[in-house]
Amino acid sequence: MTDYSRVDVTEAAASLLRDLTKQHGPLMFHQSGGCCDGSSPMCYPVGMFLTGSGDVHLGAIDAGLDDPIEVYMSESQFEYWKYTHLTIDVVPGRGAGFSVEGPTGMRFLIRSRMLEPAELAAFGLAKG
Repeated sequence: MTDYSRVDVTEAAASLLRDLTKQHGPLMFHQSGGCCDGSSPMCYPVGMFLTGSGDVHLGAIDAGLDDPIEVYMSESQFEYWKYTHLTIDVVPGRGAGFSVEGPTGMRFLIRSRMLEPAELAAFGLAKG
């Protein structure tokens, strides 16, 4: 059986995550629903942002560190995004104020694509 993931990371984002981990220690992402910065993936040192019962664990990304980086999303936002695969990428620009990449001149963003039929089946989302 093939293992499927809802999340991935580009090499550019993984490289920045390795640098940020050296500065801040282990990191995690939370993708909240909202506008403006609230719709960007927010990167925090582990323990700085507490997840709860209203959050969905999407999976973990391998950024070439000792431990994978966990990725969460608010449950209400997940209802809109459950049929998509998310890739964390990075581009030049001003990051969100509370996200650790803010001072670097780069910002994380989400690239998405629709899940393929085999992925839909693996996640229990296939119709019929």
